[in-house]
Amino acid sequence: MPGFRINTNVNASGPIFDGRAQRAANEYADQLRYRVATEAEDMVHARLRQVLKHPTGYYESRIRVERAGDTYQVTDGGVIYGPWLEGTGSRNFPVTRFRGYATFRRVKALIDRRAPGIAQRLLRRYIGRM
Repeated sequence: MPGFRINTNVNASGPIFDGRAQRAANEYADQLRYRVATEAEDMVHARLRQVLKHPTGYYESRIRVERAGDTYQVTDGGVIYGPWLEGTGSRNFPVTRFRGYATFRRVKALIDRRAPGIAQRLLRRYIGRM
């Protein structure tokens, strides 16, 4: 029985093969983390405007988004009375009557529910780039 040989040449091109898709996916993931963090920061500021009785502006001015490794976090910059305002300090209830405002904890629950919508809106930009 005679044998035969098949030779093929494959030319792989396009966004998956030249790295564009991976770069876009990495950029999307980073932008998504940043967008969620900045929206959370805005929500923390809005909540503090509602709950603080006599704001001086100092605490609010320290709240910002900071890079933490490969992600972002909303922080009060380590303000000494931050845990007391949040309600997690050693001087909160039962030591005093003040239970704290739970601002960051409440905003975390809210932003967790909003994150999928933020992701979908942002994804529309990146799909067109591939």
